[in-house]
Amino acid sequence: MIQPEELHRRILREMDLTREIEDEDLMDLIYRILDEKSREEYLPLQEKIALGKELFNAFRKLDILQELIEDEEITEIMINGTQNIFLEKNGRLFESDKRFVSTGKLEDVIQQIVSESNRFVNESSPIVDARLKDGSRVNVVLNPVALNGPIVTIRKFPKESITMEQLIKWETISREVAEFLQIMVNARYNIFISGGTGSGKTTFLNALSHYIPKDERIITIEDNAELQIKGVPNLVRLEARNANVEGAGAITIQDIIKSALRMRPDRIIVGEVRGAEAIDMLQAMNTGHLVFPS
Repeated sequence: MIQPEELHRRILREMDLTREIEDEDLMDLIYRILDEKSREEYLPLQEKIALGKELFNAFRKLDILQELIEDEEITEIMINGTQNIFLEKNGRLFESDKRFVSTGKLEDVIQQIVSESNRFVNESSPIVDARLKDGSRVNVVLNPVALNGPIVTIRKFPKESITMEQLIKWETISREVAEFLQIMVNARYNIFISGGTGSGKTTFLNALSHYIPKDERIITIEDNAELQIKGVPNLVRLEARNANVEGAGAITIQDIIKSALRMRPDRIIVGEVRGAEAIDMLQAMNTGHLVFPS
């Protein structure tokens, strides 16, 4: 049986590492080596195509994760080191047959993900939240906190934001409650959204935001940008920042709330409140600022 790791090493040996190789040249190299390998061992066309895609993802994208991320039916990906990967699909968990070939390869993918979000993670700072280009939320935990290898949890979000009409159709909420909430939003009430992990807080807040008048100035404040506020021209999106490797430069939710109050907001939407920023948020409410915390 043809092993992808063996092909990966062979491609790496033949790559010209002194220059940047274009995607097209990389694909040509991958399929040339696959053709050579198929002369030694029978390789069906469909398997060749799948291997070609897998090898390209290993060099250019997120290795075995890329296919899982592109599968729109998968809503959560849970990587437990190199031992196993669990997936959530249609609200149910099942184990994937995919595995990372080594801890080193998994760590390379992790560093690629967090660096694209201007974050960092290592043994001295082993926990980080980040996001993918498509907005998916990523949590990473490394040694020495994670005892069975690097742990990665990816929460994916729909490409199109969920509307209140869809929630009514799915019987997640009644039309009467939706109409009541619309009145509350238009009347400029402060609204808290709470619930457990994965209960749909962000999805519900996105749906609720469709009721916000389009002529208002909205400021969103998040640890990791996940909100999908649509159709509001005067929208300011702010995101917290972790400290750098020297332990300096952190910008907290608390810092951003204080700054947002000076930005003439009609409404402030705080993606998640779980620390000292709660005091500043309550003070903002007491001074007449409209806040949507979750």
